[in-house]
Amino acid sequence: MSARAATPGFETLALEAIDDHVTIVRLNRPDAANALNTQMGRDLVAFFEDVALDPKGLRCIVLTGAGDKAFCAGGDLKERRGMSDEAWTRQHVIFERMVRALIDCPVPIIGAVNGAAYGGGCEIAGACDFLYAAAIARFALTEVTLGIMPGGGGTQTLPRAVGERRAKELILTGKPFTATEAHAWGFVNEVLSPSELLPAALATASRIARNAPISVRQAKLSIHRGLQLSLRDGLALEIEAYNRMVPTEDRREGVLAFNEKRPPNFRGR
Repeated sequence: MSARAATPGFETLALEAIDDHVTIVRLNRPDAANALNTQMGRDLVAFFEDVALDPKGLRCIVLTGAGDKAFCAGGDLKERRGMSDEAWTRQHVIFERMVRALIDCPVPIIGAVNGAAYGGGCEIAGACDFLYAAAIARFALTEVTLGIMPGGGGTQTLPRAVGERRAKELILTGKPFTATEAHAWGFVNEVLSPSELLPAALATASRIARNAPISVRQAKLSIHRGLQLSLRDGLALEIEAYNRMVPTEDRREGVLAFNEKRPPNFRGR
């Protein structure tokens, strides 16, 4: 797939609205293997924080890389060459905020990993709600080979997906792993051919978008935050999230549509 022009307002992202409820976000630095530089960090913060403030009808996001070789090759080490300690720390604060913006986004994010996802690229993938990957995709958290360590959520999201012992092996060695291995270990939901990847991700996004958006957002919140709690506290959180939907128009529409044997028309209110 050819690279697309950057979207106005975003130097490093290309947005493609599929319909009123689904949008593709492409990491768009194909000449640099979509490496994560300061501007891409700022663009991702701006986009995902804006979605959190007002989804504007958006119900699912597919996050992928421009071109057919890389999802994101990790931090842009050419930009970082010669960077002072102070400048490095200032840049990393942007990346920290970027990861929080991805993880905290109320709208579901499906990662469509179309190629290499190394370092920060693997961490961006890990911040998505779930992942589909092309069979050619490769993953790695290589930071320890560069004298640093994962600092974009990798030490937190990877063990939650694959377990502590597997995550320690991957992070402490820095060795790459394949899409097939990522699937077997629980990091990736499905492995597809490169031509099937985006259609499959969009089909799932469309299925999510047909559901009641408040219900989807509350379920996502309940799963994510509940995993940080005891079972008893998680159950209490679930009921708080559930009760938010009882007085909604969508709850009434869903029951009415079921009884009238027709598809529901959810409006997000």
